[in-house]
Amino acid sequence: MGSSPFTSLVAMRSLIVALSVLLFCPEIAAAKHERVTRHYKFDIKLQKVTRLCHTKNIVTVNGQFPGPRIIAREGDRVVVKVVNHVNNNVTIHWHGIRQLRSGWADGPAYVTQCPIQTGQSYVYNFTITGQRGTLFWHAHISWLRATLYGPIVILPNRHIPYPFAKPYMEVPMIFGEWWNADTEAIINQALQTGAAPNVSNAYTINGLPGPLYNCSSKDTFKLKVKPGKTYLLRLINAALNDELFFRIANHSLTVVEVDAVYVKPFKTDTILITPGQTTNVLLKTYNHHFSGATFLMSARSYATGIAAFNNSTTSATLQYEQSSNSSTPSKPLALLKPTLPFFNDTSFATNYTKKLRSLATAQFPANVPRNVDKHFFFTVGLGLRPCPKNRTCLGPNGTMLAASINNVSYVQPNMALLQAHFFRQSRGVYTTDFPVNPLLPFNYTGNPPSNIMVKSGAKVVVLAFNTSVELVMQDTSILGAESHPLHLHGFNFFVVGQGFGNFDANRDPANFNLVDPVERNTVGVPSGGWVAIRFLANNPGVWFMHCHLEVHTSWGLKMAWIVMDGKLPNQKLPPPPLDLPKC
Repeated sequence: MGSSPFTSLVAMRSLIVALSVLLFCPEIAAAKHERVTRHYKFDIKLQKVTRLCHTKNIVTVNGQFPGPRIIAREGDRVVVKVVNHVNNNVTIHWHGIRQLRSGWADGPAYVTQCPIQTGQSYVYNFTITGQRGTLFWHAHISWLRATLYGPIVILPNRHIPYPFAKPYMEVPMIFGEWWNADTEAIINQALQTGAAPNVSNAYTINGLPGPLYNCSSKDTFKLKVKPGKTYLLRLINAALNDELFFRIANHSLTVVEVDAVYVKPFKTDTILITPGQTTNVLLKTYNHHFSGATFLMSARSYATGIAAFNNSTTSATLQYEQSSNSSTPSKPLALLKPTLPFFNDTSFATNYTKKLRSLATAQFPANVPRNVDKHFFFTVGLGLRPCPKNRTCLGPNGTMLAASINNVSYVQPNMALLQAHFFRQSRGVYTTDFPVNPLLPFNYTGNPPSNIMVKSGAKVVVLAFNTSVELVMQDTSILGAESHPLHLHGFNFFVVGQGFGNFDANRDPANFNLVDPVERNTVGVPSGGWVAIRFLANNPGVWFMHCHLEVHTSWGLKMAWIVMDGKLPNQKLPPPPLDLPKC
């Protein structure tokens, strides 16, 4: 059999791009031997797991929950072969990895790839460029990331130290959620009825709910520490639907990095971390006067909307080793518990996020775009859609709950956006008329308009290569104001401003921080407020942007950016790999 036109075109484009890179970028060829290629194999399979006295089969990587750790150095190439042994379609997203000219490996289903079907495999192949710190990987289709997730640890180049004291030990701690029921059944039922899905039964730390839940005292993550040492805790929020406060009883923490970007260190008792965010903190243990003591490390929800949420608390234990120079055994100390902020403490959340600042040094500069080519204003929030004919819906007044950006609720196409873009087959897949401003302005944080029905479609924004973008995201009070953690694929961005109420384009930009704003990949749009970000569109491809509260993503709070190729060979998206999954 002859090769298909698709295969021939891909092979030809691959050859041309490879020759062009060698011709115009000889330093890449010369440097190839200096980097390490790290190979992983992810077998997606069911594993029987018991939590809270409930046993069920969950989808896992290699039977592990949470999944295996990816470890690499800045500049390394990472190759992960994912083999799907379950009945669900699967994709994996490497959350926060820039994917410079490797958009085919980004992972969101029907955006950069069709899903990996049962019995099929796909090799994710990408290079980590200019990044170091903590990120994570997770499934990016339906609600499978409830159990399919794991840490990514990116070490600095050899002989380049951290910009803080070297820790005695590094410990990933990944927050998640546990449902006793099948999460796929939960979201499928919610999407059928138009009602909100059931909340989780527990939060977890490294897959374990901890001692504050019934039937869970043995399922507790325990960190044993030595007195007088400094530990680097790599905190990751992989929960589906909840922002979290985190605190360790009687200890302070020093924040040194967020979303794999170093920040100016600052001390705090409590961390706020939204789904999709990571935070590295230094924990300095006390000297021997706490010998043998145990402290709880706890997390619980920060919730601002009107919807039900899981109001429980997950905990792990920090256990000091017994001092060896003590002549007599010390008495057991009481288990010390932390005091966490109230679930709706927006004041704390605001003060905490204001402390985050980039290092902005010669070695780690904050390259904030100073001149803006394109300004965008996006409203983000909830809404309603009509109930389909011949169906009973359980949303407000018999409608279905929905979510949108600029009142456009995203509809998933049946073909990957990136493939349609690359092969110029967009007809019937997506349109390029995503509104750059709300079509019908209103008092976004005041009384909602009379018509709160959303429009639907697969709409994108197209950007020329190297466009500098300023995007203001405004929360709305439709069905209640609520914080929304927005994640942008393919880029880091700078958070140059935020505030409460309606954004004022004439007044607020004067207060933007263009010197040392925090750089990250996921930012919380304040409840009843706005956030302004800037980024440089220097990565060709199709890049998803969505709320990282999975229920809001399921309801349509998502869109995509298309960044066109630049003129030079190293500014163009290479063709897809031959094993790219087919829809």
